[in-house]
Amino acid sequence: MSVSKHQVMIKGVKDGLVFLLNDTCEWEILLQELQHKLEKTHQQILTGPIIHVHVKLGNREVTEEQKEEIRAIIRQKGNLLIQSIESDLRSQQEAGEPAPSITTLKGMIRSGQTLHHEGDLLYLGDVNPGGTITCTGNIYVMGSLRGMAHAGIDGDENAIIAASHMRPTQLRIAGIISRPPDEWGIEEAFMEFAYIKEGKMEIDKLHQLHRIVPESMMG
Repeated sequence: MSVSKHQVMIKGVKDGLVFLLNDTCEWEILLQELQHKLEKTHQQILTGPIIHVHVKLGNREVTEEQKEEIRAIIRQKGNLLIQSIESDLRSQQEAGEPAPSITTLKGMIRSGQTLHHEGDLLYLGDVNPGGTITCTGNIYVMGSLRGMAHAGIDGDENAIIAASHMRPTQLRIAGIISRPPDEWGIEEAFMEFAYIKEGKMEIDKLHQLHRIVPESMMG
């Protein structure tokens, strides 16, 4: 069996089918073979009544857009119902293995500029008014945050935003937007962090962070 010709393996399980996708080949080749197997080589077993499908990605990291590409191909078969798309990387993290460490970047985000990062970010520098910083995880700004910051943009309400000097034009965590800083009731917003509590954004001093975030999540 040539590995290069079998990037997609389809196995029958008790409650349906498992699609095992090679985690080392190029993404486009993987999609092409998935399409080919659904249309040609496995047409007989992929027709008929509703079949539940679980997609296993191995140790491949994928974006939501890439997951959607897989969903779009499988949905072409109207009887295939996708139950899950899972990566072993996520399973390892959920099992308590170390998550990826925080990334450190430095510089200055000027008006009109946007910095986006996947994961947690420690930013050494200022975010000026009109500048934007977005992350899927937590945002820590060692400098002045005077622009807009959006943490947990994929919907993670456990994310936080912290800054040495917190005077942003706006903060967002997941889908929740902060009140304007003028309404925080804080004169000097130094070493503050924002977090979600009972569906609302709260601002507190950084030394209170340990009360909100379990130590295991703080590295």
